[in-house]
Amino acid sequence: MAELKTEFWVSALIRRAEVAGAFAAVARKGDPDGGAVLVKVATMDGRARLYAPARAGEGDRIWLDLSAGSLGDGESDVDAYARKRAGTDPDLWVVEIEDKQGRPFLDGPIDST
Repeated sequence: MAELKTEFWVSALIRRAEVAGAFAAVARKGDPDGGAVLVKVATMDGRARLYAPARAGEGDRIWLDLSAGSLGDGESDVDAYARKRAGTDPDLWVVEIEDKQGRPFLDGPIDST
């Protein structure tokens, strides 16, 4: 099965978050067809988590919780990392979700190792 265009996938993610009562928006728009996506989830208390897509051993998409590692969950650190990545990848999308419960609304398993 072909992958969804990034712009369509991002729209669906934002819609899932909004339907559940969270706020979501595109913080940085990348390539509409195939750009990678970073998803920032801010809990509105100075903390945030950052998720990046990856492929599991059999090719299935998973999400890496980058905040589980050395990045940590300080919102300013998460923002700095996203800016740094965006500076080296012009196709990168950054979606920001504000949700006090910290729900990422992602469509696959999350690896926090």
